[in-house]
Amino acid sequence: MPGTKHIRMLTRYKAWANDLVFTMVAALPTEEVTKQRATRFGNMVHTLNHAYVIDAVFQAHLQGRPHGYTARNTPTHPPLAELREAVRELDAWYVRFADALVADDLERTVNFEFIGGGRGAMTCQEMILHVVNHGTYHRGFVGDMMYQSGVTPDATDLPVFLRDVSQEY
Repeated sequence: MPGTKHIRMLTRYKAWANDLVFTMVAALPTEEVTKQRATRFGNMVHTLNHAYVIDAVFQAHLQGRPHGYTARNTPTHPPLAELREAVRELDAWYVRFADALVADDLERTVNFEFIGGGRGAMTCQEMILHVVNHGTYHRGFVGDMMYQSGVTPDATDLPVFLRDVSQEY
């Protein structure tokens, strides 16, 4: 499993990739961003909202508090600009959280209840890896919807981040 340096890098990668995707989506016409498509969450904003909800759920798990969600997405989504700001704030929290971790914290097990029912247990590093991986997965759905809109999205791959962003942390 990754160490604290890798976890710090992954949280920064997540924030960078999210910001890049939100920039690309914000440049599209509103009707393309909210156009209903044959995809799990219906449109780009609702897909990004789902990723935000899961990030917030795992933040609550890491903080040892209830998250208040009863589903893995909300029935509706906020406006894109509002969601973008909420995602930025949550990404900044994950970066600060990762920066404060020491090696022993990575293996700390957190017990929780899945939204759909059942008990779960993951280490802090597994939770962070999950939110990074989960966000990447759903940014891919948004990228596909961008292609459907006639736009080629910029690459948000980890190697591009490692090439283009300072790795001092």
